[in-house]
Order: sequence, then structure tokens, then C-alpha cells
Amino acid sequence: FDGDRMIHAMRIKDGKATYVSRYVKTSRLKQEEYFGGAKFMKIGDLKGFFGLFMVQMQQLRKKLKVLDFTYGHGTANTALIYHHGKLMALSEADKPCKFSSHNDVVKVLEDGDLQTLGLLDYDKRLKHSFTAHPKVDPFTDEMFAFGYSHEPPYCTYRVITKDGAMLDPVPITIPESVMMHDFAITENYSIFMDLPLLFRPKEMVKNGEFIYKFDPTKKARFGILQRYEKDDTNIRWFELPNCFIFHNANAWEEGDEVILITCRLGNPDLDKVNGYQSDNLENFGNELYEMRFNMKTGAASQKQLSVSAVDFPRINESYTGRKQRYVYCAILNSIAKVAGIIKFDLHAEPEISGKKQLEVGGNVRGIFDLGPGRFGSEAIFVPKEPGVSGEEDDGYLIFFVHDENTGKSEVNVIDAKTMSADPVAVVQLPSRVPYGFHAFFINEEQLAKQSA
Repeated sequence: FDGDRMIHAMRIKDGKATYVSRYVKTSRLKQEEYFGGAKFMKIGDLKGFFGLFMVQMQQLRKKLKVLDFTYGHGTANTALIYHHGKLMALSEADKPCKFSSHNDVVKVLEDGDLQTLGLLDYDKRLKHSFTAHPKVDPFTDEMFAFGYSHEPPYCTYRVITKDGAMLDPVPITIPESVMMHDFAITENYSIFMDLPLLFRPKEMVKNGEFIYKFDPTKKARFGILQRYEKDDTNIRWFELPNCFIFHNANAWEEGDEVILITCRLGNPDLDKVNGYQSDNLENFGNELYEMRFNMKTGAASQKQLSVSAVDFPRINESYTGRKQRYVYCAILNSIAKVAGIIKFDLHAEPEISGKKQLEVGGNVRGIFDLGPGRFGSEAIFVPKEPGVSGEEDDGYLIFFVHDENTGKSEVNVIDAKTMSADPVAVVQLPSRVPYGFHAFFINEEQLAKQSA
């Protein structure tokens, strides 16, 4: 969570590929380059008395103006999104950094280089943190986002128009501060997740635990709000058994019900998984779930769709907020290592009774195994044709792979429809690409709009 964002970009055109790696020149990175070392507080520091000391040191450095917080202090190291001609590098602890080329579009198209433009604050209307997972509606070109905080309001909802204008903030009332990493949209609603991973600074100091602590005694709450509401007066809250969710696949409406497809954790003990670096998945066993919320009766239900550890769910994003069929997940070998890609068919019944391993059958339509000692990144679905006119799974999955046996890294392109073990293309890379969080694909049309 604490690494400075380096983007690894591969440009494919006319049967050729170019690769470049560039740091996002955040305000934080530039200041620490000036000092020649780390000066900002890190998430990994937030344990025990040392965590309290680091919080106080950061406040002192801010007060004495040793560090400048005017242009944010995040690492922009979590995810990417494209909206209104801007490619943004995001981390939820900070405002988004606009990441694009300030040169002409030819340079971007031909050599794939990247250059940081600076902070994007929507004409100074963004004054709170910004999620790493905003949602762009492919039918309206609007973007929907939120930010969470350890101070009231604990959650703030935002709508950004197709023209890039951020509308007024909508505070979402929840009882206390929680980690809210993701949310979801449908055609008419936005879905917020009040899950019991709670901000607990006293526990951090008293027991030496991580500053966010999971409370297994509390319920999981899901708030569903009409997308364009000016306040949360009409939000509907639903309860399900306690859990935590890092990443949602998609959501849509069916009659009176709102359906959420998500990766659910029963007990995310961040102390035991040591901040995403443990090789033990015992306390981090994600499974794919379907959750249903009836807007008429208030009933909520959930259904398990997978076994074993999967995360980083992706879909054909032309269906964002609308009913779709296929979900592509990363098979987790450990917290930070992706051992393969699995394709789920939501129209088929899962076979989960007594099964402890991932295999084709039931709702599993294909598995691409990276092989011993080979681990990859999140797989991005790239449709052969834009929009929803063709078959939903007619496209490619693209992802980075690192071979720990040889030390080599590459990019794999596979057929999303067949999930064939024979890749469509393999691009050998000149240097190691470290394991990271999220990936993104930007097409020719978006690049052209970006240049304008």
C-alpha cells in the first residue's frame, strides 16, 4: 500500500509492442526526492505506539511546513480510470492525480510514454479523499465516486458529469469510520458498503494492532441510493452476515431487486495477513458471491458462487451497471500473487459442495493456469468490438506475468471466450515488472479524445 506509484505501460499497435515504466510524479514523491528519503507517514507504520508517534510526527511536519500538503500526499498507487479525456492514477487516501501526456497525441501513440500533469481537483470542488474505484457508466459517460474519512462525514458521494463537472457533495450517514475500498452502480442506483473493518486508533496504541480492526460481532450493511439524490434521506440500508469486501465485479437491477456480484471475505484480519504480504490465505479466503437486495420488501440474501481464493474481479466494462454474464477473477496463490485467471458464468449453477480446489465445471467456464513459479497481475478484458452489440465474452484478457524461476517478465494476451492454454500473444519484457494492484486498458478512441 505504501509504494510510490510506478505505471508499467505496454502499447500495442500494428503487431508491435512498446513498453515503458514511469513514476507518477506526485507531490509526495517530489518532496521525498528533495529530502532524499521517506518523510511522509506510511500505512504500514500504523501499528502500536510507533504508529501514534508517526501520526504526531506527520502533524508536526505539517504544522512546521516541513512538508507541503497543498497538492495532496497520496501515492496514487492503486488503480487507474479514464474519464472525460483524462487518465487518472488513484489511491483512496488522496485526491486523484491526472496522468497523461502534455505533448501531442502522436508521441503518446508511437512510443507510449507517460508524463504526470499534476493534481486534478475539479476546479477545487474536491476537498476530501477520492476512491481508487470510481465507476464510469458506459451508457451515459458519467462517473460516480465517493471518499471515506476517519472524521464526519465518514463517507461522501460524488457525481461527475460526462463533461467532467463535479456536482455537489452528498454526505452518506454511517455510524462510524470504516474502510470502504469499493462500491457499485446500477442503471438507477449507487451501492455503498458499511462493513465492520473499523478505524480503531486506540486499539492500535493499546494492543499494537493495525489501525483498522475487523469486528466479527457486527453485521455487514449495504446502502442503496438513487444515483442523483441531493442527500441520503431516501437511502435504503440492508443487512447481511458480517464480512468485508475489497472489490466488486458489477451490479444491476432485476425487477424489484438490486443484484451485486462481489468478492466476499469472511474475516479479513489485516494483522495476520501482514498488510497484503502473507503467504497464508487462511484469513483471506475470498469467494465470489451474489447478493440480492429487494427494494420493495427490504429483504437481503446472498449466494456463494466459487470456492478457494479469488479476487480482482473484472468484466466486459461495456456492461457496467447492467446485467452481464461473465466474470474474470484472479486466482490467488498468496495475498500478492496471482496464480491464474478463472472465468465464471453467472447463468450457470455453481458446484461448491465439498470442493476445495478450482476446476472447470458448474459455473467455471475456463481456467488459465500460469504454471509453477509464475505469477501475474489483474487481467483486463478488452472487447474485440466496443459496446454490447456482439457476444459479451468475445475479446481478450491481457495481464503481466513474472517468472520467478527465470526472473523474466512478460505480457500475455489470451482468448477470453475459449480460455485456451495457448496465448494469442506473448510479449517478452526487458525488465522485471513487480507484482502490483490494478491494471487498466485505454483504447485508440480514448487516446484520441485525450489529445484533444
